[in-house]
Amino acid sequence: MPLKADGYRVAWWRRWIARPLIRLVLRTLFHLLAPVTITGRENVPRRRPYIVAINHVSLFDPPFVGVFWPEQLEAMGAVDIWSRPGQNVLAWLWGGIKVHRGEYDRAMFEKVLAALRAGYPLLIAPEGGRSHAPGMQRARPGVAYLAEQAGAPVVPVGVVGTTDDFWRKARRGLRPRLEMHIGQPMDLPAVEERGAARREARQRNADLIMQKIAELLPEEYRGVYRDSPQAGQ
Repeated sequence: MPLKADGYRVAWWRRWIARPLIRLVLRTLFHLLAPVTITGRENVPRRRPYIVAINHVSLFDPPFVGVFWPEQLEAMGAVDIWSRPGQNVLAWLWGGIKVHRGEYDRAMFEKVLAALRAGYPLLIAPEGGRSHAPGMQRARPGVAYLAEQAGAPVVPVGVVGTTDDFWRKARRGLRPRLEMHIGQPMDLPAVEERGAARREARQRNADLIMQKIAELLPEEYRGVYRDSPQAGQ
């Protein structure tokens, strides 16, 4: 049975006050701590919903992508972020979508689809959690399901430099480089299978997204997608 998608709205004070302030403060901080390189801005779709899919090394990835993206993104995050000191304030001010890891959360899927169908772009880490090391882990099929249900393209994004030791290096004045490489939007192959074959088809689509991300990353970041046919070309 298809999921319903009730109306999704971003509170006016988040859209016009909290988020612009967060973007200004964090962009300034990142620029002070590190050289920042961003490529592929011309690939960002305009005037339509889309999914931004990133590799997920550490807690620094989503804020880095979110504040440097050309427009505001709706973001998904593990529910425990809302109880961690510091992170909880940022998550509440931005207004992210809570994810309960390791379980099927129908309400979460409905909220995410409602956001996409209302025209909001969405940030997601297909791996479902931090790798804590540059090498990518295998994606979960959820990202392909969302793209399929919303009819939205996926924008692959490769993030470099946001390792767990970023803050330690930055505090010591080492200025570790941060990079965000934005790939071309991709429409996933249609999923027409049924039963177990449908899940396998969605997993293939999720892997295809990760392979496109791998093409935007140096070899040490590709992990299980190191053997992507086009990676490194």
